[in-house]
Amino acid sequence: MKKVVKVMLMAAMAALLMAAAACSSNGGGNNAGTNAGNNAGTNAGAADAGGGAADDAAKPELKRLDIWQNEDYNAYPVAKMLEEKTGYKVQYDMLPQDKSAEKLNLIMSSGEPYDLVTTYSDMALYSDYAQKGALVDLLPLIDKYGPNIKASIKQASIDALKVDGKLYAIPTTVTYAINSSILIRTDWLDKLGLKMPTTTDELTAVLKAFKDQDPGGNGDQDVPLTIRGDLPMLDNIVGAFGMPNSWNDVGGQLVPRVLDPAYTDYITYMADLYKQGLLDKQFVVNKDATAKEKFSSGKAGAIIVHWADIPTISDALAKSAPDATFAFVPALKGPGGKAGFAANAGFDRLTFVPKAAKHPEDAVKWINASLDPATFKDLAIGEEGKHFKMENGAYAPILPIFNDERNLANNYMAGTDETNYPLYWQARVRKSPVMFEAFDFLNNKQPDDVKIPNKLGLAPYMPEYAKNNLQLESMVGDYTIKLIAGAEPLSGLEAFQAKYKAAGEEASAKEINDWYATVK
Repeated sequence: MKKVVKVMLMAAMAALLMAAAACSSNGGGNNAGTNAGNNAGTNAGAADAGGGAADDAAKPELKRLDIWQNEDYNAYPVAKMLEEKTGYKVQYDMLPQDKSAEKLNLIMSSGEPYDLVTTYSDMALYSDYAQKGALVDLLPLIDKYGPNIKASIKQASIDALKVDGKLYAIPTTVTYAINSSILIRTDWLDKLGLKMPTTTDELTAVLKAFKDQDPGGNGDQDVPLTIRGDLPMLDNIVGAFGMPNSWNDVGGQLVPRVLDPAYTDYITYMADLYKQGLLDKQFVVNKDATAKEKFSSGKAGAIIVHWADIPTISDALAKSAPDATFAFVPALKGPGGKAGFAANAGFDRLTFVPKAAKHPEDAVKWINASLDPATFKDLAIGEEGKHFKMENGAYAPILPIFNDERNLANNYMAGTDETNYPLYWQARVRKSPVMFEAFDFLNNKQPDDVKIPNKLGLAPYMPEYAKNNLQLESMVGDYTIKLIAGAEPLSGLEAFQAKYKAAGEEASAKEINDWYATVK
């Protein structure tokens, strides 16, 4: 079995190693008001940024790289709206759904001339790009062309992104705390007379019943719990062992998971699930879509997903198993009584201008135009009476047109109106009743004490951490997967920890905890 697992691991990780080698040379989740005062600044900014029909012919076509979505960016209605409102035509490309960071590293290495790049927030990767001269300092351009940017992005957000006093990205701040948990087939639970698990032991018992009693009618093809292959730390489960975030407070110090005393207990639990066949035996080679297909087709009884994935999963599952029901598992208690979800802090996405950009000034002008108060509101939730309406003082979507024309709008944002977007966002999360139910359960119905903020979410730039974190996270991820799948013995942990410390953890930990001592 170990030989088979090792072959699977080698296949799953070959692309990661090749990307890392190829990239080694370059390092590689609301303005304050919308009334007359801000509008005056907006009008001046539009003129300064080349707005107006007279200038449209002179505006270059911009090239933007964005996160993956399941529709063509260029054909989605928001693209046309932004072109009409900003005067800029944008050619959109997107990163792949799987291993997007590695693809981004390759693109940045190649010097492909994107004017704008938007990725999920990775402060260490961002800082690394900035330190190695791969990004444009945006402060001078914002001073000249960005009045809406200044009005929309709070100073605290700007300061948190500065590297050596320079700003290399426009942030999109987080608007909610909890991303993911275990989504479980509640009709399978009902069929077997089981209750929703509340502890890790109860989860094991439920998964064993899923395996042995065939509630899905799939025989030996039933998969109790499926995950994608690059998910070594399972949300909710890892929190039950007191390690919800990548670095957690242990005795007043921030400690990375692999050095946390609870890491051994987590690995022991997960490896036992794998040995018993309760964790997908093919998880190492599962892509994100593969795992979701197993759940959506009715073969898997549980999966770990983001609440925003629920509508797609629900639609697919309704076709394969019309009577299926599902729900998120609440925060599980582990053997020591701990429970917790990683709670977002800081930024969801970052938009930067690569040094290879052909039109850096126009990129900033475009961001500024997109943050015009009226334009941004149209981008976020559309037109009142057409896409949204007011109900009891809150924004509510008008369906189905909101889903058809604004469902993916957040992927087009490069920064947000940080004061007003949390209000607009109420409409976005209500666009699907099944999605809102999932969001509401995780973010509003879980007790506050199980929402454990990421301590490093708004940490300032730290050079050692920025330099080392990507490599360290990759090391831990690969090693953890091997331990769970039985390709490495847990007896080798001490040797790995020594290697991990020498690879930059000690310098990073000192830097992090020197800062942490000032904010605790």
